[in-house]
Amino acid sequence: MTTARPTSRPYGSDRPAPKRKKKRRGPIGTIFSIFTKLIFAFLIISIGSVLIFRFVPVPFSAYMLETKIRAALSGNESKIAYEWVSIKKMAPYLPNAVIASEDQAFLDHHGFDFKAITKAVKYNNSKKAKKKGKKKGASTISQQVAKNMFLWSDRSWLRKGFEVWYTLLIEVLWPKKRIMEVYLNTAQMGKNLFGVEAACQKYYKKSAKKISRPQAAMIAASLPNPVRFKVSSPSGYMYKKQAWILKQMARLKREGIYMELMKK
Repeated sequence: MTTARPTSRPYGSDRPAPKRKKKRRGPIGTIFSIFTKLIFAFLIISIGSVLIFRFVPVPFSAYMLETKIRAALSGNESKIAYEWVSIKKMAPYLPNAVIASEDQAFLDHHGFDFKAITKAVKYNNSKKAKKKGKKKGASTISQQVAKNMFLWSDRSWLRKGFEVWYTLLIEVLWPKKRIMEVYLNTAQMGKNLFGVEAACQKYYKKSAKKISRPQAAMIAASLPNPVRFKVSSPSGYMYKKQAWILKQMARLKREGIYMELMKK
């Protein structure tokens, strides 16, 4: 009877394999890892917050919070007048008035009015604009919602970049009706005054549901600078703008803009 010869094994093969040392990240790798995580977190937070406010009434906006903090730090009255109201409980004159005044291409564009942007750039580079020292903006209602809801108020390129991102999110995730509803509720309508319900109660002692066409046009005429152009004491310029808005509203009514908005 033959016995099996033991197989030869290399010296030390019964010892556990040595653990591989983890490669340490260099400073560039660490920075890249942190940056990637921050980007991912921002995407989750931004998309999640926009999705939530697609359905939930807005308790406050970023601009309301900024206004309150700024007023408190300066020692001024910081109480915010604000009351959320459904677009179904607003007079149809209000959406028509702000579309007529602020963004007549609202139902057609996807967040950015490139024709208006081109015109604004052309005007702002003209001698007339430099002589007057005034520049024209071309922000759509969607852009204003993005800025009011989620961002701060300076005019840096960084803020503009975030504005583009949030505008795209809003246009993709919200219907036009919801964008208008949030705009009418969160737009500044006076000093520490936000939304059409609070504005109608303050200026006309009535709800947004019972507002008249001329009153809606006057509120729209104060935008986008309601602190300078006061609804409570309209200037000659505001009366002229109101008359122009009323004419535009009549045209929008004939075109059925309000009914089209409520379907979207």
